[in-house]
Amino acid sequence: MADQTNAPRRLTRKGQETRKRILGVAADLILKQGVAGTQIDEVRRSAGVSGSQMTHYFDDKHTLVRDVIAWQAENTLESHRHPALGRLDTFEAWRSWAEMILERQTERGFRGGCEFGSLAGQLVECEPDLRPDLAAGYEQWRDLFREGLRLMRDRGDLLPTADPDMLANALLAALQGGLLLAQTLRRAEPLRDSLRAAVAHLETFAATPLSRED
Repeated sequence: MADQTNAPRRLTRKGQETRKRILGVAADLILKQGVAGTQIDEVRRSAGVSGSQMTHYFDDKHTLVRDVIAWQAENTLESHRHPALGRLDTFEAWRSWAEMILERQTERGFRGGCEFGSLAGQLVECEPDLRPDLAAGYEQWRDLFREGLRLMRDRGDLLPTADPDMLANALLAALQGGLLLAQTLRRAEPLRDSLRAAVAHLETFAATPLSRED
C-alpha cells in the first residue's frame, strides 16, 4: 500500500494508523490548496497529532510530500482494481473503466481532477528531485494498463501487431487530458469523448469483429 512505501520500519499498528491518517489529511489539503499553500503545521493540526508525532513519521515537509506522492500513486492503482474491471483484460472491462471514471467525476462535479496528476503538475518542474517519484507512479499506472493489454494480445483478443505499450500510453494520455479539460471546463464532454475515443481506438485492434456483448 502507498502508506507503507516509504514508511518507517517496525511501526506498531497504532503507529501505522496514525501515519495513514496524516497522509490522508495531507493529500486532501494539497489537492485543495496546492503544495505551496499547505504547511506542515496545518497538516499536524488537521490530523490531530502532536509536533513530535509529525517529526517521528516525517522529517520535514519534503519527506511528507514525497510520501504523499506514493500514497496517491497507490490509491490511483487501487481505484483501477475494482472487481468489475478485473485485470483490464477485456474490451468490456475497458468500456466499463471509461464509464466508471466518467461517473465518478460527474458525481464530484468535475472538481479536483486527477489527484496524482495534480501533484505531478505542481511538482514536476519546480521540484526536480521529486520527478523520479512522480515518474515511478505513472510507470506503475502504465504497467497496470499494459499488463491487461498484453494479456488480451497473448490470448488472441487483440491482433498480434497490437502494441501494449503504445495502447497503454494512448489510454493513459486520453484519461489525463480528459480529466484536466473536464476539471477546467466543469463539464463531462471532454472526458467522455477522450475516453470513448481511446477505447474505440483500442477496439480497432480486435482480432475478430466486435459485438457490443464482447
